[in-house]
Amino acid sequence: MEGHIFEYHKEEDTVEVESFQGGKQKVIQPTSLKDPQFEKLKEALVDWINRSLKSEHIVVQNLEEDLYDGLVLHHLLARLAGIHLTMADIALTSVAQIRKLEVILEELNKRLGLQDSSHIKWDVKLIHNKDLLATIHLLVAMVRCFQPELDLPPNVKVEVIVLEVSRSGIKSDMQTEVLTEESSEAGSDSPGNTEREDPIDQLLKLDAQKVNTVKKAILHFVNQNVTTMGLQVADMDKQFADGVILLLLIGQLEGFFIPLFGFNLTPVNDSEMLHNVTLALDLLNDTGLELSSVDPQDIVSQDIAATLKVLYALFTKHKAK
Repeated sequence: MEGHIFEYHKEEDTVEVESFQGGKQKVIQPTSLKDPQFEKLKEALVDWINRSLKSEHIVVQNLEEDLYDGLVLHHLLARLAGIHLTMADIALTSVAQIRKLEVILEELNKRLGLQDSSHIKWDVKLIHNKDLLATIHLLVAMVRCFQPELDLPPNVKVEVIVLEVSRSGIKSDMQTEVLTEESSEAGSDSPGNTEREDPIDQLLKLDAQKVNTVKKAILHFVNQNVTTMGLQVADMDKQFADGVILLLLIGQLEGFFIPLFGFNLTPVNDSEMLHNVTLALDLLNDTGLELSSVDPQDIVSQDIAATLKVLYALFTKHKAK
């Protein structure tokens, strides 16, 4: 059995045995790689990265292949934590990539509150060697720190082979590695889950009368700020779908002028509307309103929940002014 395990390791990992002699190497079992919950977790993390970095036109497709050189982590650190490290955006050589990862992971570990290395399940070597297990551990920790309201698939576990190489030979052991914690037994109504859930998602679960009361309050707030521009909003989801009123509202509330050449004042197709809405969300992110869970396409598609999330964020920030 040990021979079979080591054979699999050699196929999947090109690292030489001598390179981790005296240490341990964890390899995810092939059966766990095909587990539906594990697949869902990977998809959720890829989607989270792409939403977070959409404005920077960075697209991740494969967690191992797209994160090992530090570029994506560099941009995530800047976007999520506001830490702008002075370094080249693209590191072409292996040495440059490792140096870049050293700086990024040192800063990330500080932000994650993980100065004690015994609690860290990733390192520069593992990330650069495209270790999927370490990469997922890192990304899950980042989600929990920077966007705790994001619902990742709960109770995801994988079976791993732990290989320990020494001069006397190779020892192997099977372990279960926990990637995400179990969900609360009390379900979605428990206090912990309720605190993490988006306020608008909570609102839409209430009866229609309460929902309409909140919508009217937000609509009144919007009209108070757009009537000076000769505008009136009656249908919240439809009138914000093209992004024009949203951009004008943001400029009014935040006190800056958005040049007319920067967006489509009279959009005629979905592409132009999507450009407007994406610009609006980017501006809100720049002002400190994190709305990475909102997809611009949802607003263009007149999704009331997505539209309400944006307007509610503006409402809560500016209603007292």
